[in-house]
Amino acid sequence: MRLFVGLELDEPVRAAAAAVAERLQSRSLTVAPDFKARWVPGANLHITVWFFGEVADAPAARLVDHLGVPLGLSPFALDVRGCGAFPRSGAPRVLWIGAAEGTAGMINTHAALVERLAPLGYAPEARVYSPHVTLARVKDPGRSARTVREMLAGEAADCGRMVVTALTLFRSRLSPHGATYDPLLRVPLA
Repeated sequence: MRLFVGLELDEPVRAAAAAVAERLQSRSLTVAPDFKARWVPGANLHITVWFFGEVADAPAARLVDHLGVPLGLSPFALDVRGCGAFPRSGAPRVLWIGAAEGTAGMINTHAALVERLAPLGYAPEARVYSPHVTLARVKDPGRSARTVREMLAGEAADCGRMVVTALTLFRSRLSPHGATYDPLLRVPLA
């Protein structure tokens, strides 16, 4: 099964992020008509903390056992705001809304997962963890990379504040109609 650990956005923050995505998608049709992207449905917006990919049943059961215990961290406030793209320059491949205040809490949470998952043989990605809400994955930037970056810079994207108290282990089911995410386990911070 395809698994990842993510932060579920509370409803007001998720709805605000979905509205930002809709505005950007609509605006991109006008200012960058050759720009092609697959936009994440509003219901699927979240912050990925750890992506496992395909995991067989026995290792998945071990993951559930290891993640069922609180991480030993205090809850924290997280502001979700500001748009950008990965990579930081050149043609964008991912459009996102960032984590502002509370980024350190997300990084500490990721570090706690690194420590928790190391005995199971899972290693973190080589790149530094950067908490964000993925809005779109770019299929073809066309000749509009600069225009898209200007469009993102012009979007305030203040989605609000939420209190982070838990992460969620999700199963991702892929289909021709897109992915659906089924929560398997809540992982409390404290």
